Amino acid sequence: MNAPGEKKIRHWFQYFPNHYMWSQGMGMAIEMIPFGAAAMGEIDQVGQRLLGREGDNEAWCEEWSRMAQKMERRAEEAVAAKHVLTAGTYYLHAATYYGYGERYLHLGEKKLSVYREHLRCFAEGMARRHPNAERVEVPYEGTTLPAWFMRAKGVDAAKAPTVVFFNGLDGTKEVGILYGGLALAERGINTLAIDGPGQGEALRLQNIASRYDWEVPARAAYEYVAGRADVDPQRVAVMGISMGGYFAPRAAAMEPRFAACVAWGGHFDYHESWVRRRREIESGGTKVSAPHFHLLWVLGVPDMDAAMEKLKRYTLAGVAEKISCPFLVVHGEHDTIVPVDYARRLYAAVGSKNKSIRVFTADEGGSEHCQGDNRVLGASYVADWLADNL
Repeated sequence: MNAPGEKKIRHWFQYFPNHYMWSQGMGMAIEMIPFGAAAMGEIDQVGQRLLGREGDNEAWCEEWSRMAQKMERRAEEAVAAKHVLTAGTYYLHAATYYGYGERYLHLGEKKLSVYREHLRCFAEGMARRHPNAERVEVPYEGTTLPAWFMRAKGVDAAKAPTVVFFNGLDGTKEVGILYGGLALAERGINTLAIDGPGQGEALRLQNIASRYDWEVPARAAYEYVAGRADVDPQRVAVMGISMGGYFAPRAAAMEPRFAACVAWGGHFDYHESWVRRRREIESGGTKVSAPHFHLLWVLGVPDMDAAMEKLKRYTLAGVAEKISCPFLVVHGEHDTIVPVDYARRLYAAVGSKNKSIRVFTADEGGSEHCQGDNRVLGASYVADWLADNL
């Protein structure tokens, strides 16, 4: 609460005040800085070149790609000089900028080309900066789901607790393994950050569409980690961020082998959420995190009517009550994408005796969507909770 005469804290800085979607994209890039995958000066150079061009998603991609190429050149110079860690840092910066650059493009060769550059640079960066992480493939319905597995620090000879981490509508395993995996590894916990159906690489390169019954990919992820020699199968949690705040509770409700669950951004009825978002899109607003065509692509449907019909099954009503493991929902008080009421409804419905809700305020920081205005705050909180409960 503000003291008398103290200026009220504005809950979120918007780089592009008249374009919410671009401001959110800029904010997500900024929030990769604490995890060693971006720098404010580099991001600001991109932003300055984009001011006045709001909504031109081709320009957005070009400017982010230009900065990514600059970082690649720095990485290559460091490789030539045998400066391994410096090379890794700049490859991760390049990966971030390529990744956010392709974000708003329609599916096509340009989008996929930039995305492949993102994957390549990320792998180069991780090999040099985070050798405790490896790229893995999780068996799933006759194919595989791509993932990164980061081993806990200090427990090499033991079976460690592990978190299966799913991202959201437009997030990827690459950002997840950094802002989730790093904090968990330091607390002695492994992380499997995975692209599930309709996410990241599984969508872009394998054309695997989303599904409501998330226990199926989550069960595949559980069985993969449970079979590893460095994982304690009795201490495997499931966590999801953003839309993953629907996926993880669904998985925990339907797969009792999960020992804990975190909804990093609480969802209760994803269809209801998109009823509101559709009105925003059709009225010409931009208060959505991705272009509307992204949802159609994720769901594998031809139009918004078909999307809305498919989304009717993406609800936790009658499902959340089945969750019995320790449960946490984390949300931002001023979340402009998913109103905080959704998190409170989820918390109320969950059947676990051990359940908690944490809502961050503007004064604390982290009051935006999934702490997109202070990701370290959210990452630290969920990592501490998982350490306490695993």
